[in-house]
Amino acid sequence: MKLLVTGGCGFIGSNFIRYWLRKYPKDFIVNLDKLTYAGHLSSTKDYSKSSRYKFVNGDICNPVLVKKAIKEVEVVVHFAAESHVDRSILHPAEFVRTNVLGTQVLLDAALEQKIKRFHHVSTDEVFGTLSLGTKKKFNEQTPYRPHSPYSASKAASDD
Repeated sequence: MKLLVTGGCGFIGSNFIRYWLRKYPKDFIVNLDKLTYAGHLSSTKDYSKSSRYKFVNGDICNPVLVKKAIKEVEVVVHFAAESHVDRSILHPAEFVRTNVLGTQVLLDAALEQKIKRFHHVSTDEVFGTLSLGTKKKFNEQTPYRPHSPYSASKAASDD
C-alpha cells in the first residue's frame, strides 16, 4: 500500500511514519511537509534514506502540488496543521488557511483521485475543556466547544 502522510516531519507525524515503516515492510510512504516551526527533517533521519520513503517539501494549500503527491497513493493520513493556541491568537489567519483551506485542498484531491481512505487527525481541543479532577471524558457525542482560533480552525476542518 502507498500512503501520503501530511505533516510527517512533525513530532506525531514522524513517529507515525517510523511506526508504519517498521510494522508494514511492503508499504511506501510519501511525506508532504512544509517544514515550518513544527516540522524538522532531522525527525526523519533514521528512515529518510529508505527506498520505501519519499519526502516532498510543500504546502497542503497548493492544489497543484497536492494533486501530484496524491496521485502516487491509495491512503491519506492528514497530520499537517498549524498548532499551538498562543500562536493562533497572534496569527489566526494562518490557522484558517492551513487547517481549513489546506484540509479542503487535500479532500478535493482525494475525491478526484478516488482515494480509498482519508484519515484526518484532529485535536481534543475542539471539545473545549474539562474541569480538573472531573470523571467526565470526551467522546464522539461530545459537542464541539472550541475556545481558541486553533481549536476553532481544527473544528472547522473536522466538519
